[in-house]
Amino acid sequence: MTSPTLDDVLLIGRITAPFGVRGDLKVSLISTRPDYLVKLKQVFLGDQLQPYAVSRLHEHKASVYILRLPAVTTRDQAEELRGTEIYILANQAAPLDADEYFIHDLIGLTVRVQDGAEVGKVAEVIETGANDVLVVRQVGQPEVLIPMVRAIVQKVDVAAGLIEVTSLADIIPQ
Repeated sequence: MTSPTLDDVLLIGRITAPFGVRGDLKVSLISTRPDYLVKLKQVFLGDQLQPYAVSRLHEHKASVYILRLPAVTTRDQAEELRGTEIYILANQAAPLDADEYFIHDLIGLTVRVQDGAEVGKVAEVIETGANDVLVVRQVGQPEVLIPMVRAIVQKVDVAAGLIEVTSLADIIPQ
């Protein structure tokens, strides 16, 4: 297989610190399915998507996981990886439920109001912690920020390339 590109992978977490003296890595995962990730056999690290075999990934305590890579055998090697992002091949991700989507799949979707009026296209997704916010570009207009909350976003249909929202009055201040 050729080396993957950022279009081929999904971000699943970040290495936060070494763990112990044998090269284990403390990892903060960003996944709703960590149970699925413990079955991983390979990950890709950093912007260069360097492939690493995985010998073990297990929960240490709530939301803290320990990753063991056979190629990382010392604390110093583990320290060099602190802050490195961890990716998997997108086709190895857990299957999504019907109402789930990947954030990167929202980019480029058309945003429409329930009455059919087009607002624009999603240019970016800002992750705020409380809820995600869509940055929607309008032709000849300023960008619109739309919070991804159920009261406003009524439907996300990635396959159809569409996000449906309640009304422009809820989104754009008059």
